[in-house]
Order: sequence, then C-alpha cells, then structure tokens
Amino acid sequence: MNILMALSQLEVTGAEVYGVTLADELIKRGNNVYIVSDTLTKPTKAEYFKIEFNKRSLSQRISHVKELLRIIKEKDIQVVHAHSRASSWSSAIACKIAGIPLITTTHGRQPIHFSRKLIKGFGDYGITVCENIYRQLVDKLGVKENKICVLRNPVSCEEYDFSENSIKEKIIISIIGRLSGPKGEICYDLLERLYKNEKYQIQVIGGKEIPERFKKFQEKVKFLGYVNDVPQKIKDSSIIIGAGRVAMEGILSGRPVIAVGEQEYIGLVSEKNIEKALSGNFGDVVIEYNGVDISNIEKDIEEGINLKKDELLRLRDIIKENFSIKTIVDNIEKIYSKQYVLKKKYEIPVIMYHRIIRETDEKGVHGIYVLDKVFDEQMKYLKENGYQTITFEDIKSGKYRERFNRGNKWIMITFDDGYKDNYEVAFPILKKYGFKGTIYLLGEAKYNSWDVNNPKNPEKKFILMDDEEILEMQEYGIEFGGHTLNHPMLARLDLEKVKKEILESKKITEKMLGKKMNCFAYPYGNLSEEVKEIVKEAGYEFAVATDSGDITFDKDLFQIRRIAIFPKNNMLSFKRKVSGKYNFIKIKREHKKK
Repeated sequence: MNILMALSQLEVTGAEVYGVTLADELIKRGNNVYIVSDTLTKPTKAEYFKIEFNKRSLSQRISHVKELLRIIKEKDIQVVHAHSRASSWSSAIACKIAGIPLITTTHGRQPIHFSRKLIKGFGDYGITVCENIYRQLVDKLGVKENKICVLRNPVSCEEYDFSENSIKEKIIISIIGRLSGPKGEICYDLLERLYKNEKYQIQVIGGKEIPERFKKFQEKVKFLGYVNDVPQKIKDSSIIIGAGRVAMEGILSGRPVIAVGEQEYIGLVSEKNIEKALSGNFGDVVIEYNGVDISNIEKDIEEGINLKKDELLRLRDIIKENFSIKTIVDNIEKIYSKQYVLKKKYEIPVIMYHRIIRETDEKGVHGIYVLDKVFDEQMKYLKENGYQTITFEDIKSGKYRERFNRGNKWIMITFDDGYKDNYEVAFPILKKYGFKGTIYLLGEAKYNSWDVNNPKNPEKKFILMDDEEILEMQEYGIEFGGHTLNHPMLARLDLEKVKKEILESKKITEKMLGKKMNCFAYPYGNLSEEVKEIVKEAGYEFAVATDSGDITFDKDLFQIRRIAIFPKNNMLSFKRKVSGKYNFIKIKREHKKK
C-alpha cells in the first residue's frame, strides 16, 4: 500500500520513534511510506516532506491541507496515519476531500473539553498505545469501542540483545527523555534528588539544548543530548530511568528499569507491577492524575541493581510478547487495508467456478457449471473493461499489498476440482482473452467420486484432467493448487486424517507439477482453525474458502472469501459479482440470517 505518516513535533518524541520504526518495517514488507512532519530527526527509509503542523493559523492550516492533498495525489496515497492532534486535524480534512481513510495513533492522555467531545478527531479508526488511553477515549470522549484498539509501540526486539549487567565502580544511571515539557519537569526533579550522590554516575540522554536551570547539574551530570546509538548507551548503563519506549528497550537489553513518566511513578519494573506499567505506557498515562511522587527512587535503584537474571529474562519475554514489531505491524497493515476497503467499498474479486460445459445435458445433478458461451461472454466483459487476471503466484511475498495501486484492476479466476472440461472448454476461452486462472487439484481422485458416491444426492460421473493436460496448462501460465486427496469435509475428520489429506496430496501433486504449490482450497469450503493450521504447516501461503472469510482479502490469508459463479447468474449479476463491491452485499445478507 501507499501510506502517509503524519507527525508533528519540534524535537525527538516517542511518536516520532514509533512512526519511523513503523514506516521502515512497512517499507521492508513492500509498502511505500512517506512522512510529513515539522521536523524529522530519526533516520528512515521513508521519503520526508516538511509540513509545519505546529503553525496553526487558519491560513497555515489551509496550506497544510493543500500540501497534503498534493502529496496524496502525487504518491497515490491510500491511507494516512496521523500520530498527533495537530497533524490529525489537517489530515482529516485532506482525507475527507481525497476519499481515503485516516488512521490515528494516540500516544498520550487527551484533553477533555466540549470541542474535543464534539469533534473527536480520531479518524476512521483509532489505535492507542496502552489500555489507559483506550479507556479514556472510550469513557471520557465517547469513542466507539469498535472504532479503536490497543496496539503497543512496535519494537524490533532483535536489535536489543540481552546482556548481563557488569559490575562497575559506580552505578551508571541513564535518564532518557526530553528536557522540555512535563518530562523535563520530572527529569529536573530526579536530578535535584540524585546528582549529589557520589555512588551514582548520572547521564541524561535526550533534549536538543540544555535549558538554563539544568546547567547547575553539569559538573556532575553528563548531558549527552540526542544520540543515535541508544541501544549501546543502554547496555553501558547499570540502570535505566524513563517511560514508554525507553522502558521497553531497557528491559529488552537486560537492564533494570525504573519507570517514571509525565503522569506516574511506577518504580522498579518487576513481575508484580508489569501489567500496571503496560497499561499506562510505563508512567506516561494514568486514569486519574495526582502528581508524580519520586520519593522511592533511591530504594528502587538499590533493588534494581540486585535484580536476578532470571527475573530480568522473564520481563524481557513479557516485553517481546507485547511489543513484537511483527505482530503489531501485521495488525496495523490489516487495519489499513480494512479501512481502505470499507471507505472505497472495494476489494479484489476472487471468483469461483467448477465446470465449464458445452451442452446442458452435461450439467449433471448439482448444477455447479457454467455454459461455454456464457463463460466466453463473462471473460469478454472482463477483457473489455480492463480487468487483469492474476494468480496467487503473482501476489506471493506480500505483492497482494499492491492490489489497490493506481492502474491495477485485478481479478482472480479460480476453478475447483480440476474437471476435464476445464482443459477442453475453459482453457481455450482463457487463452482467447490472454487470461490466467488457478485450478485446485485432487491428489488421488480421477473423477468426482465424492459426488458420485453421495447416497442422498448422487451425481453423474465426470472425469478429471490427466497429467499431460495439466502440464500443458501450466506451461501456458495456469496456476495449480492443492485440494486434498479425495475431497472430504476436513473439519469433520480427526486431525491425523486431515494431515494425510493435505500433506500427501501436496506431495503427490507437486511431484507431478515439478514445482511448489502455494495455494490451497478447502473442499466444500469446510474448515476449522485446526485445519487452517495444518494448511500453514504444509507450506502453503494462501488458502481459499467459499462463503466464509472476511470482507478484506488479507485479513486472513488462510481463509480468503470467494464469490461463486452459478449457471443462473445473468450478465447483470456477473457484473455485480466482479465489481469489487459484491461481498459487502453478501456479508450483509449473511448477518441478517443470523
């Protein structure tokens, strides 16, 4: 996707670190990311545009909106992600005009006043970095719970190797944070209390300039300012004092952390108070603010120095579980695409056929067919209207993220079971229009035995394609996927039989194809979470269902919803089904039936 991050800060903040970390991970995954902000200090692979959101006169805000609209159009932006009130106000107007979604992340406690309640400014969907912010937005500002979630600061945990604290002559205390605003007040109070203690060697990391009142500490305190190698500085320390991301990084590095933010003193982070620390982003956010009492700081320093390695490792595991960049960015990507799909009422159509036949007397009992002349008419419509057929091979390794890009009018054409008429009838028509498709094959069955042997509703016998036909189609560009050995209802089998059906069929079919398959179709669309896990373990990258799955293609790549094409569908019905909007209607109907 093409994503615009909107920040507003005049010096390095947690929001900037969050935004840059998120941007670089998104870029690594194949997305295009751009950043707009007053300033940008942290290095990033994202292209940066300067917009001074902190200049807030009416004319300046109009200028902000114009510049945002220019970038949105020029870079084909599909979603804007704002990380501050100042940037979200202008972004909201630009997104409204451009018709794209706005996502916001709230990093701190919000002011409660009438105008904020009236114009919430949290976009189409909001993310909060901790539970206390979530509760405030829901309880005090009336944000709907289905429009907001908690996703913590994404951290590349691998960058912070755990190392044991080496014994030093002095206790090296690193206070990490800004020297301005509420955090500056806390830093000043900490220094006032600690700087004369001869047992401590104190260093302050952060802040562009040293404010005048801090200069009295310079004789005994090192002011390092902004540094790029924070992980190394953390490792060189005996103990870390800070909030938010600083606390996480300290714990990941194996250092005892005293969590103190602009609203609360958590104290030495331990297994006893880690949940409280997480809920308030390590002291930055509280439900009720009563001031910050740092009177226990010396006691916590002494206890911190004596924390055992085992507890520090357990704390590290908790942080990894909660702040894993992979898990968090996975979820954020899904939020982006979901909100884009909801805003545009569009998602790539994945359509499903079974048999393509020449005469109605070939149709059988179950009616899972389309006549050749109808199929030809449908393919002609797709060709004349600029549709581009793609396979799962085309969109592997994250390339499905490009489906909304300008100029991409993608559609996926799938066929279940591999009937001989797919080769004899459908294949020539696909070639006629230069189209590709995906056909799901059985590993053992040579005809539709699962239907023929149905005692309640037996079907006529229809032969499946042979190996020679399949290989000819593969040579042209038709993709093949797995569909089990013999077409059972997988969710009704014990798991050992499920494994056999999925794993053995994959092995047999891949040997015949001479290549790896990356997509699977559940027979009858019948599945369960356990079945999906086995499909993943088999090495597939995608799996398609029928009438289940989310409206968004990438919500669950192992339960992709498909749209069935039936003989009764006329051209008007077909056009609706391939418009990209059909599943909105279909899911709405399904919900009404419940």
